[in-house]
Amino acid sequence: MALNLAELGALFTAAKLPAEANAREVAGLRRSARILVVDGEEHVRSMIGATLESQGYHAEMAAGSREAINLLNQNAFDLVLTEVLIRDGSGIALMEYIRGKQPQLPVVMVTSVHDIDVAIDCMHRGAYDYLLKPFEREHLLGTVQRALEHQQTLEENHSYQQNLELVVRARTEMLRQAMEDLEHSYDITLEALGDALDLKDSETEGHSKRVTAYAIALARAMDIAPAEIKVIARAAFVHDIGKMAIPDKILRKPGPLSREEQKVMRNHCASGYDMLRKIPFLSAAAEIVFTHQEHHDGSGYPSGLRGSEIPIGSRIFAVADALDAITSDRPYRKARSFEAARKEILRHSGAQFDPGVVEVFLKISPEIWHELRSKINGPNKLLSTFDIANAPPPPKL
Repeated sequence: MALNLAELGALFTAAKLPAEANAREVAGLRRSARILVVDGEEHVRSMIGATLESQGYHAEMAAGSREAINLLNQNAFDLVLTEVLIRDGSGIALMEYIRGKQPQLPVVMVTSVHDIDVAIDCMHRGAYDYLLKPFEREHLLGTVQRALEHQQTLEENHSYQQNLELVVRARTEMLRQAMEDLEHSYDITLEALGDALDLKDSETEGHSKRVTAYAIALARAMDIAPAEIKVIARAAFVHDIGKMAIPDKILRKPGPLSREEQKVMRNHCASGYDMLRKIPFLSAAAEIVFTHQEHHDGSGYPSGLRGSEIPIGSRIFAVADALDAITSDRPYRKARSFEAARKEILRHSGAQFDPGVVEVFLKISPEIWHELRSKINGPNKLLSTFDIANAPPPPKL
């Protein structure tokens, strides 16, 4: 339910309770009120009706409970005046019926029984007021006026509450949409940053996008919660952001790295973590960036974590990263097939990779991975990883 600013402004205006009601308008509303008078004595009904009609109210008469209920079902009333003891029922039973059907409709009980317990019982059951016969004309009109003002206040409050709830829902929806747009902008920026990191590290073009797509598909096949998949995707985009702190002479070195150079290179996990942890929407992704080089058997770095000590996002990423590395060209070798990648990943299950993640990975057909790669690398590049994240999960074989 998206509303534009003009509609939202109108809602705010409608939701405001007026500081001062226009006296003439309020008086006119009271004068046009419809009042149901229920009494078994015809002369009493006639007297009350005539008094109300003389003040501009519209009065309708009922001699008993059944007749009153019929009128209530056929017409809208602003007030009910009912005798406690009425034909074919009781005024208290009628009032309880009204409270169940129209809780905001005020009911004034009228009786000749001068018993305080009866009056208290009526008020406890929801009566607005209690009139004792015989009553003065001014007493009747004063009670009616107060009851109608009470009813009008209830209606205004109810309308205000409804409008306020509508405004809150509208503002919540606008805020949610704004947050979604902001998150999407962040993710587009991350995707571009991932591309830039690929170029800096001399990796195959599209590495970050492909790894992200593979990680999303694998996470969805593992029934990972959507919110966690977002975290995994963001971490995959920028998993090597810490390499920005690595000197180019090491990062771009064509040959094997020395022991000291390897030590410097391994700092990229901690450097990436330090860069991302201070950014609120990337703080969870920072944990995956820090641990994405850990191995299931504890032989990885920087902390030598093993098994479930490694975040599930990092364990998923490890398989996705290896899948892209094996199936992409490198300066020192040609790309291998997805079938070959499956065999290689299986061979390292339990050592480098989590066996549970590998098990799910092997259930996904190589054709699925090939299709994802084609959508990322194809000439039209119609899909981004955001489209893949929102697509149906890959079929399980």
